Amino acid sequence: MSKRKVWFIRISNDLGQSGIGEVAPINRLSPEDPEEIPGKLEALSKELIKLEQPKSETEVFELISGLIPKEFPSIRFGLEVGLLDLINGGCKNIFVQDFNNISIPINGLVWMGKVDFMKKQIKEKLSEGFKCIKLKVGALDFDTELEIIQDLRNVSDELIIRLDANGAFQTNKVLEQLKALSKYNIHSIEQPILPMQPEAMELICKKSEIPIALDEELIHVFKPEHRLTLLQELKPQFIVLKPSLHGGFNSVKEWIDLAEMHDIDWWITSYLESNIGLNAIAQFTSRFNSETFHGLGTGHLYYNNIKSPIMIQKGQLGYADSKVWNDISFD
Repeated sequence: MSKRKVWFIRISNDLGQSGIGEVAPINRLSPEDPEEIPGKLEALSKELIKLEQPKSETEVFELISGLIPKEFPSIRFGLEVGLLDLINGGCKNIFVQDFNNISIPINGLVWMGKVDFMKKQIKEKLSEGFKCIKLKVGALDFDTELEIIQDLRNVSDELIIRLDANGAFQTNKVLEQLKALSKYNIHSIEQPILPMQPEAMELICKKSEIPIALDEELIHVFKPEHRLTLLQELKPQFIVLKPSLHGGFNSVKEWIDLAEMHDIDWWITSYLESNIGLNAIAQFTSRFNSETFHGLGTGHLYYNNIKSPIMIQKGQLGYADSKVWNDISFD
């Protein structure tokens, strides 16, 4: 992917106040078809104009629950962000009032590519002070990937190494590969095989020598009873949560509650949103008393991201003292 298409929505009231939200699906991964987004948003705007402005976070979630099914998660996410921004004064204070108290440990993400490219990324992340490195795996020859991981582990026994296979491992070889990886003291591996293979994934979660984190497995699972069944049957060690993929913040909170009921750990990851969406996700994440490393560094990939006070220093996401945001043009 070299380009990322998003829609920004502005929600205004009669007092001239407004909030900005971001609708950010990814083609062939999000449940929605991006081509349908403009029509859905236009229809939604005609419904919103008839309604009273919600006055609280609870009222925002109730309104959205009645307007948009969870099967349109990026639209729900965008509307949540826009309405919460609006009711909090239109200053990008989505969930918190004091930006200065936000300091979230995040993983340094190393994308798949040629060996030299991956090693260059690793060197950069280590020099930037990241204590948790997340490697995308499954694209290169497996022995080559083992060498890269061995080099990374040689840096420090204390370094936290996460892997993300995005379903790339073959089901009939995965346990053997996970065993080979386990000697490098891997924290976890996301989605080792393709989703929708429940019996195989249940076996992997049970027998793997590396803790398993479910990611793509959670897509399209929206009903509470189905989410509960998935966690009870597969018994993963972790789940990875993306608000604009899983139905917005209230829907992600539902996943968190179910996971904690079953002693399953979790972390929150951005979904290649711009700084508008990333800001909201970071503030949401900061509400939880979680010491885990989250995946909130993807905004730095863009050369033309919206200027914001979001900054990453020494492996922590926080905010600069100057709360400057670039305006978004709505033609």
